[in-house]
Amino acid sequence: MASTPVRLGPQALAVLDVVLRVPCIFIIDAIFNSYYDPGSGWTGTMVKVLVRVMGVLVSSLVLLLSQKALFKFYTLFSAVLLGMAAVLINYYATSHIDFYSAYYKAALGFRLLPRNGPTLWLGVAAVQLVFGVGYVFLLDLQSVFAALVVLDIMIPLWGLMIELPADVRQMVAVFSGLALALNTAVCLAARLKWFYYSCRYVYLLVRHMYRIYGLQLLLEDTWKRIRFPDVLRVFWLTRVTAQALILVYVVRAVRRESGDATGGATDGGTDSQGFLLSWDVFWDLTSNLIISGCDSTLTVLGMSAVISSVAHYLGLSILAFIGSTEEEDKRLGFVAPVLFFILALQTGLSSLDPEERLVRLSRNMCLLLTAILHFVHGMTDPVLMSLSASHVSSFRRHFPVLLVSLALFVLPVALSYALWHHYALNTWLFAVTAFCVELCLKVVVSLTVYGLFMVDGFSNVLWEKLDDYVYYVRSTGNIIEFLFGVIMFGNGAYTMMFESGSKIRACMMCLHAYFNIYLQAKNGWKTFINRRTAVKKINSLPEMRGDQLTNIEDVCAICYQEFSTSARITPCHHYFHALCLRKWLYIQDTCPMCHQRVYVEDESRDRAAFSNNNGGYAAPQDVAAGAAAADPAAPDAELPGDGGAAAGGGVQAAGGPGGLDNELLEDNDSIEYDEDEWGTQHGNSPVEEDYINDDDTDSTED
Repeated sequence: MASTPVRLGPQALAVLDVVLRVPCIFIIDAIFNSYYDPGSGWTGTMVKVLVRVMGVLVSSLVLLLSQKALFKFYTLFSAVLLGMAAVLINYYATSHIDFYSAYYKAALGFRLLPRNGPTLWLGVAAVQLVFGVGYVFLLDLQSVFAALVVLDIMIPLWGLMIELPADVRQMVAVFSGLALALNTAVCLAARLKWFYYSCRYVYLLVRHMYRIYGLQLLLEDTWKRIRFPDVLRVFWLTRVTAQALILVYVVRAVRRESGDATGGATDGGTDSQGFLLSWDVFWDLTSNLIISGCDSTLTVLGMSAVISSVAHYLGLSILAFIGSTEEEDKRLGFVAPVLFFILALQTGLSSLDPEERLVRLSRNMCLLLTAILHFVHGMTDPVLMSLSASHVSSFRRHFPVLLVSLALFVLPVALSYALWHHYALNTWLFAVTAFCVELCLKVVVSLTVYGLFMVDGFSNVLWEKLDDYVYYVRSTGNIIEFLFGVIMFGNGAYTMMFESGSKIRACMMCLHAYFNIYLQAKNGWKTFINRRTAVKKINSLPEMRGDQLTNIEDVCAICYQEFSTSARITPCHHYFHALCLRKWLYIQDTCPMCHQRVYVEDESRDRAAFSNNNGGYAAPQDVAAGAAAADPAAPDAELPGDGGAAAGGGVQAAGGPGGLDNELLEDNDSIEYDEDEWGTQHGNSPVEEDYINDDDTDSTED
């Protein structure tokens, strides 16, 4: 048996590992769902409680075993089962005169063996031989002991063949069973040492991981190692399938009995139609399966695992359809089951009556559907923004995202319309409607921003107001979402106080208040303050317009576009578009070129040589001379705007009265000087010049 896992492939081992853990979940679920009579006395109650606790502990221990230990456990367990089956067959064969009658009842009415005696005993001997060989193989006994064990199993049948007296046959069967039980006990006792060291190894491993990685990583590792979601999924599907087969069998049996009672007539009129179920019967069966599929905590977990699988493949399909490759967008298979399980705990789903449980489950599924639609919108919104910002003109690339966005707008409207026509207004319907309206609002905001970016992409002129319009649209949507969050908090508080209050609901309301109200308000206010500060910093910088821009002969170092209308000058004498610099100042208050501070409040700045974005610099007098040369008609050339600039990136200008400074600034990005040091190095007497205030600034930046 030790060589069997080697011959199996990894996928077969994974499937077998999951299948062998499922019975443990069935046992635990049966123990928790079973009822016992409390009036059986103190001793009987203690015995039943002890049996329950031992059953849960043993099942949990087997569930947590490693793969190798699990296979070995089931090997020994299967050997014990084969031995018990062989002993029971010998007992029935020697204790019952009409052995065929007992076997016929045990086989649920299926006639597997012939009725005549010699052939029957020969068939039983073949079955016992198979059981004996399987028992020997699973316990890995030596050849001599293996022959003795098989002989021990076959002796009671020989007593039947030679027609020994009944009491002698029974005595032979009892001694045969005792010998087999003794051999089984000896084999298991010989493996107690392995069991002890296995348990000790698991304990030391768990303690080591807990001390080093903590409880969270320990639980995550165990969760993945035993493939718990797959185990729960197989458990729930197997349980529902078994119940469905039983219900269909019962329905057909009832139909058959009713047909016999009415002289053979059936609802369908023929026997072939008796296998078909009417719509009412099918709905009743489905409702019963759904109700029984969430009647305990383990079944709710199993249903969550099934929802996880469906949501995971749904998310992958949507991602493939819209062409997204973001890894974080693949979390739908994790978010959906967690939300479903939280809703089940919050509403006490498994403890409700069957009829009320079905209604509550349908309501929870509506809430879950709206949450999934919100998550899908979070997947499509970045794709919309990236397509519009990258100016992709292919219709085939835009169509899938726009189609999903349209579906995200239509589905909430259709869901709200259907619910309002079938249910009266209550807190649940109000919550679903609020989520649907919020989703429609998000879709409208995303499509509006997408349209703005697309218009900007087809425009040949820099749209300086674009950032403001995008901010206004998104801020309006965020404010309305914040108001919806406050309203939903009030709806949840009303539900908790007057309808169904619980500790889990209170915890969820606290989380909602923190994440969806407090943090959203804090982040929104922070964004507003950052924008206002950035506008204030931009307005404090000098501006160049018109003919003054011709002396720059450079591009914005952020967007690499020419200065068509205006440019802003930083204290370190670099030129940028006002819009580009404002976006940069949202992130940090330093120059993108030299990393000096851009904004210093109420402080005069020493102005030395004027540099451009390419690293060249020029003294003020050289800038004036260049301006005079450019405009001979002007008697007195003045500095352009509030600060000068070199005529080109490679121009070398005089650094002061002493003459030419032959040293070029090679890389402006890696130099950080204080203002005093800058003036000392590039001029013996730095020119002091105050920057103008908001008088000449662009009013559109306010």
